[in-house]
Amino acid sequence: MSYGDIAKKPNDLLNRDFFHLAPAALSVKTKADNGVTFTVSGKSSPKDGSISGNLEAKYVDSKTGVTLTQGWTTANSISTKFELPAFVPSLKTDFATTFLPSAGTKGAVVTLNYRQFPVVSKVVVDLLKGPTFAADFAFAKAGAIAGGEVNYDVPAGSVKNYTAAVGYGAGTYALFVSAASKLSVFSAGYYTKPSPQVEVAAKATWDSKSTAVVGFELGTKYTIDADTSAKIKIANSGLVSLSYLQTIHPGVKLGLGAAVDTQRLNEPAHKLGLSFSFEA
Repeated sequence: MSYGDIAKKPNDLLNRDFFHLAPAALSVKTKADNGVTFTVSGKSSPKDGSISGNLEAKYVDSKTGVTLTQGWTTANSISTKFELPAFVPSLKTDFATTFLPSAGTKGAVVTLNYRQFPVVSKVVVDLLKGPTFAADFAFAKAGAIAGGEVNYDVPAGSVKNYTAAVGYGAGTYALFVSAASKLSVFSAGYYTKPSPQVEVAAKATWDSKSTAVVGFELGTKYTIDADTSAKIKIANSGLVSLSYLQTIHPGVKLGLGAAVDTQRLNEPAHKLGLSFSFEA
């Protein structure tokens, strides 16, 4: 497990597969005979109805182990990513670039991933912004995991941010406690799967610098059958989120979502969303 996995189970249940964030979304994924995987995705904006989209092509060279991913968005942002094989045992290297022709802005990021149980670490170096680097690590043993992350600005010679987290997972449950934003934003979460059909997660967050109120979310997922699931999430802000995911044909999924602001029932503050995804 990596540092990003410490809070993964509760965060996934509370944040993934909710479809109200865009009125309509479409994703199509297919693989050509030459091994290139193409993914096309698009969604409409809830503010003005504009459409944003992304085209991505991914190719894996089985001989060298190099993976090339090329992306292009409707904002005319071009991205390229090389994933290199582990020339050094347990060390994986990625190199990613971005280019926005309209603004002339460029980006170049090198990522190093090291995995040697029980230690997992990642270093991300932004070569053109700063440069800056972010490093995280995690140490796992017997279901327990602890880790931290630090962001450093090289020209300024200062630490921009640091976080820490601990967690524990065993079988059908997991829990975590974290402190982010220079140890000023505290979160705690819990996940459990009491039966093969039911999953439950809860999360509490407190920003010690901006509010005295603790944010709380409670969510559950019910797997109706192998092709169908439903989720509901309730926040103490009064927002209730609902989702329904149905595999209507092998490789074809339909997602329906809604968000109801119970504090503003008579206002146009509610959201609906529809998602289709195709894979062949």
